[in-house]
Amino acid sequence: MTFDYKIDGEVYTVLVVKKRNKNTYIKIRDDLTIYVTTNYLATKHYIKNILNNEKDFLKKSLNKVKRQAKMDEEFYYLGQKYDIMLIPSDSVKLSDGKVYVSDLKILDKWLKMEMMRVFSERLDYNYSLFEEKIPFPKLKIRKMKTRWGVCNKRDNSITLNSKLIKYSLKEIDYVIIHELSHFVHFDHSRKFWETIRKYMPLYKDAVKVLKG
Repeated sequence: MTFDYKIDGEVYTVLVVKKRNKNTYIKIRDDLTIYVTTNYLATKHYIKNILNNEKDFLKKSLNKVKRQAKMDEEFYYLGQKYDIMLIPSDSVKLSDGKVYVSDLKILDKWLKMEMMRVFSERLDYNYSLFEEKIPFPKLKIRKMKTRWGVCNKRDNSITLNSKLIKYSLKEIDYVIIHELSHFVHFDHSRKFWETIRKYMPLYKDAVKVLKG
């Protein structure tokens, strides 16, 4: 079942998938489709009432997806937006809000190298802050849709989302400290958050930026 739903004058497509759910769940897809999973007996009228009651959540979620899409379309590096200028050049140069490069493939290759350089440097730095005895983890980098970082205690590694290179060092440091703290407390208990606060007292500022 699909139908149109209007929020602040904009029309969005609602896609309803019926399953053996006891509850109704709402998710915003990257294409701004409002994806609803619900039980077989749910009517269109029932679903619309739920959407009406969740309008604040829908607005916030839609705006977050829109902001992320805009960030993906534009070139950001360490928290700053750069306009891409294609010129004959053997290297990548950043200056006055512009990135000068001869080819987008070269820019992509440079960005991947920067991920490894920056993330490795920040991992070294933040690891050195920890007073607790924890292993020095292997660093992995990959694109992830729903997580900024992953700690794997089995192979002593942390994986960072490649999109973090678009954010400032404060956000990068927070994710690294978050994952390193999991080697101390492998949960999200009060002590875990106290460990994060120990090494980044204002970590909530970074969380707010990453949540959009």
